[in-house]
Amino acid sequence: MTSMTIAQAFDSLLREPLPLRFTAYDGSATGPEDAPFKFHLRTERGLAYLVTAPGDLGLARAYVSGDLEIEGVHPGDPYEAMRLLQKGLKLRRPAPGELVSLVQAVGLSSLKPPPPPPQESTPRWRRVLEGLRHSERRDADSIHHHYDVSNTFYEHVLGPSMTYTCAIFPTEDATLEEAQHTKYDVVARKLDLQPGQRLLDLGCGWGGMVRHAAREYGVHALGVTLSREQATWAQQRIKEEGLDDLAEVRHMDYRHVEESGFDAVSSIGLTEHIGIKNYPSYFSWIRDRLKPQGRLLNHCITRSDNKSRASAGAFIDRYVFPDGELAGSGTIVAAVEDVGLEVQHHENIRVHYAKTLAGWCHNLQENWDACVDEVGLGTARVWGLYMAGSRLAFERNEIQLHHVLATKTDDQGTSGYPLRHTF
Repeated sequence: MTSMTIAQAFDSLLREPLPLRFTAYDGSATGPEDAPFKFHLRTERGLAYLVTAPGDLGLARAYVSGDLEIEGVHPGDPYEAMRLLQKGLKLRRPAPGELVSLVQAVGLSSLKPPPPPPQESTPRWRRVLEGLRHSERRDADSIHHHYDVSNTFYEHVLGPSMTYTCAIFPTEDATLEEAQHTKYDVVARKLDLQPGQRLLDLGCGWGGMVRHAAREYGVHALGVTLSREQATWAQQRIKEEGLDDLAEVRHMDYRHVEESGFDAVSSIGLTEHIGIKNYPSYFSWIRDRLKPQGRLLNHCITRSDNKSRASAGAFIDRYVFPDGELAGSGTIVAAVEDVGLEVQHHENIRVHYAKTLAGWCHNLQENWDACVDEVGLGTARVWGLYMAGSRLAFERNEIQLHHVLATKTDDQGTSGYPLRHTF
């Protein structure tokens, strides 16, 4: 009996014909010859990645390592190929009798998992040895894995704003920089920042919100981040902009901030790293740092429902945000209300994140050679894959981005909030 080729084995698992061309190192192929994109499996190691880790993790390992190539698309922005793949790749479970033929096709050696690419974080079960999930040490390690890549790399990808959170586009044709400025200003107006007030920005990144509040609103702003690289960059930029008297960024865990009595707290892109079970303590901590009638603006990625499992897929957990967890916006609102804060406004801006990610992918593609020189080909591939995939998820309403605005009501039940929104 003649054994199947790799392409035949792959083809046998498809429920519907593939809209892409697939070729393998054994010379086999399947899919239309005139397809706009071709997936080429170059090596036996790549096959072993796909076989031993079915799904997004195996595909990511093969792609990041260079064992799987996508022809017809730039690695800085593989969005179009991923969109077509996501639309057309529908696999079925093989019948027990088919397994022998499939094993013969791929070879027994492919059933042994190869070592993962160096960009991959340890699996979640092994991280237990490094500390409990969301302990200070483990959180610091997770943040270091993603954010301490290289400030120069982030400058290439994020652009001059150095802002790694969802922008808000005032018009369809607004630039990424205009949209990031708009985002910070929307947050400032939702918080009703006034000259002389005090703002605490949690998970402040490279200090974009801190600098905006100080420069545009005359606010005394303190930002904290677990990334030493971010804090160093932010402090240098604060000095260059002459904002030393108003703005400060510290490299520290937010739990060690001793000051209180803030007029406003902004949490932009941090809640994803907190852990759902820690929401009560997190929002209680924020409540205790606010003065009566103070405001909180929580900006974070959310699920599209409140039932799905919190952890991200294996690729995101291993390559992008170790220990990251997402909840539905209802879970966020409930957690904020349950600690005694009063929710005043709740807004979904997910379509803006899809546009933001498209902008970042464009920057990565435009600066591809410089990015590869800075962080290496494998890491650059991770970022292209992650950002294009995330763009698809936001477009398909698989994940969302919510603003939740809340106030700390005083003992007389006064929130300080106007009759109607002023932003």
